[in-house]
Amino acid sequence: MEIVVGAAVAAVVSATVVLLLGRQRGGRTAPAGPKPVSGGSGSATAARPARAEPGARTATDGAALGVAEEAGLRDTLRAEIDAELRERRAEIARIEERILRKEEALDVRLGEIERRETTIEDRQRNLDHELGKLKSAKQEHLRELERIASLSAGQARQIVLRELEEELRHDSAAMVRQVEEEARRDAERRARSILSTVMQRVASGHAAETTVSTVHLESDEMKGRIIGREGRNIRALETLTGIDFIIDDTPGAVVLSGFDGVRREIARLTLEKLLQDGRIHPARIEETYYQSRSEIENRIAEVGEQGVLEANVGTVHPELSKLLGRLHYRTSYGQNVLAHSIECSRLASMLAAELGANAKTAARAALMHDIGKAVTHEVEGPHALVGGELARRYGETEAVAHAMEAHHNEVELRTVEAVIVQIVDSLSGARPGARGESLEQYTKRLRELEEIATRHAGVEKVYAMQAGREIRVIVHPEEVDDDTAALLSHRIARDVEKELEYAGQIKVTVIRESRSVDVAK
Repeated sequence: MEIVVGAAVAAVVSATVVLLLGRQRGGRTAPAGPKPVSGGSGSATAARPARAEPGARTATDGAALGVAEEAGLRDTLRAEIDAELRERRAEIARIEERILRKEEALDVRLGEIERRETTIEDRQRNLDHELGKLKSAKQEHLRELERIASLSAGQARQIVLRELEEELRHDSAAMVRQVEEEARRDAERRARSILSTVMQRVASGHAAETTVSTVHLESDEMKGRIIGREGRNIRALETLTGIDFIIDDTPGAVVLSGFDGVRREIARLTLEKLLQDGRIHPARIEETYYQSRSEIENRIAEVGEQGVLEANVGTVHPELSKLLGRLHYRTSYGQNVLAHSIECSRLASMLAAELGANAKTAARAALMHDIGKAVTHEVEGPHALVGGELARRYGETEAVAHAMEAHHNEVELRTVEAVIVQIVDSLSGARPGARGESLEQYTKRLRELEEIATRHAGVEKVYAMQAGREIRVIVHPEEVDDDTAALLSHRIARDVEKELEYAGQIKVTVIRESRSVDVAK
């Protein structure tokens, strides 16, 4: 490196000296005098050197002076270059010293690294040796354990895993129970808060519906007219209405008994009209019955519309409104079903608002959730599913129909609104005074009696009477003849024996009536 630097410096110095000398020579040559002019006589030529002697001396003196100046300049340049070279050599020496120190440090580090590598290799060999010894000892230990325990390694592993799994299962079950209990407590606390807020905003009456109606008489003499000659009037009344007319020693009153509220109301209105008119005979009874039935149907429509307005759910299809009106004459565990439905609708609307669900959907579904009960004696199937199909048929949304179907878990709950309907149904029925258990069991037994008889072919109408001690079956005369009627009563009696539990006896009466009507003109 030193040789290269020295050569470079020498080259720079040489180039600088040559450049300066060239400049000095150029300066001295310039003032040498005019150039000789060609031509002229020989005397003039000979005379010119004689005149030029003083100028020649001047040129010689100038040349000597230039040589002296050049020598001085060269000495100055050499001194400067020597100083610069000494400085460069000193810098190069310092650089070489630093490089040497770094090389020495690198040699030391390299030696240390080599020693560490040697140490690591020795340790690795020792570790490999020890690992081999451990593996051999482990295998020997396992063989000894297998010999002592008479178990293979796989079997022992399975035992350990089973024990660990069982322990983890217990721990996880305990954690799950703890989390569930905490979640349940929190949910119960929040549910109580929400339900108490909702229930405080609803005030409903106690159940007061029964399965009997009473018609007051002006005098007991009217009882004989109601019964008629050989009982034909009371038979006509009971056959048309399907209601028991109880005429006993009770002064000034006739008791109408039947679990179907609509039929009982028609019978009550029919009897009151007959008593006001005074003409009581089978033909008049039939005429009055159809008038009363038409009037009750109109009243049912009005009651249904009023229920929709009270629930504040908007517009409802007229057919659904009529079915709601029929619920006014039905009871569930002694609770008026229409009043129960309106109460559920109000609860559902407020509960949905508290939970952030669709309040309109919840309220409509809750209002109509029991609508299937209005037709369950006419259509087979659970009232929840029947109600859902009716809702779809008359234009209700799928969300409303699903919530109606799911309130008794006939279908899987898929929406929050369905859960809300289920909750408010339980709330309305569970409050104090809402229901009576014995009354519902009684009406359920009567309903089951009618359903058993209705499923047979040729049956037109079925009435459970005498508190469920008698079933009166009216058949189509075109489909059932006299012999078949006797066989039908036997079959119905056998089905009742198989499917129901009851005390005493149940009488099955099949009525086949044929009428021929013509008009004289």
